[in-house]
Amino acid sequence: SRSPFGTARGKWSCFRGLSASNNRNREDSWFKSLFVRKVDPRKDAHSHLLAKKEDNNLYKIQFHNVKPECLEAYNKLCDEVLPSIHAEQNYPCELVGTWNTWYGEQDQAVHLWRYRGGYPALTEVMNKLKNNKDFLEYRKERGKMLLSRRNQLLLEFSFWNEPVPRDGPNIYELRSYQLRPGTMIEWGNYWARAISYRQHNREAVGGFFSQIGDLYMVHHLWAYKDLQSREDTRNAAWQHEGWDEVVYYTVPLIQHMESRIMIPLKASPLQ
Repeated sequence: SRSPFGTARGKWSCFRGLSASNNRNREDSWFKSLFVRKVDPRKDAHSHLLAKKEDNNLYKIQFHNVKPECLEAYNKLCDEVLPSIHAEQNYPCELVGTWNTWYGEQDQAVHLWRYRGGYPALTEVMNKLKNNKDFLEYRKERGKMLLSRRNQLLLEFSFWNEPVPRDGPNIYELRSYQLRPGTMIEWGNYWARAISYRQHNREAVGGFFSQIGDLYMVHHLWAYKDLQSREDTRNAAWQHEGWDEVVYYTVPLIQHMESRIMIPLKASPLQ
């Protein structure tokens, strides 16, 4: 005979099946949202959309990890040689800044160069340096002091300031962001608005994105009088309407981020 509870059990079983199916759909949708990002189709490279077009500047950033016992001698060597390259009128390049990392990776030097004229200017300088005896001697001596070195070629964001020499004393913060591939345009759109919130104490020095080396890498360079000034200036940004929105929407674009606090060397145009 048929159980009086058969119909109820059948409905309950059906409900449980439907509920489990809905839960699985929601879980699948949530899981997929972690990996799927809607990307607008683009008809041009992000370097053309985000970079300054009027000056055609190319930047090179160098990271030199120095043997701890050689750091003082390394700094002295840089102070002697780098200004001569910067001052050479036949070289279409400029030393933007040179620093030691104070907080972050220790016993490290960071150099930032600008090549006015883009890749042809870079090639011209590299070819001329091959015949520069002072530079070749500098590289030979430098090699004895280094543990490792790496570099990147960068373009500057069109909405950032161009780095210009400034008087000190200042400390500098280099904030480096490894973005998720495909998110550079989105980053640029948000920071084109956000940079206006960070100009009040002249702290914004330069903003760059990589072309060769680690890709989808962004570097923001800031200047502060001291660490307390940095803290006060960064906290003040939260008083501007819209800053919280920028942070909220740009944080998910980041895979990894790093902050360096740097002290300029004597030869640095950014003091």
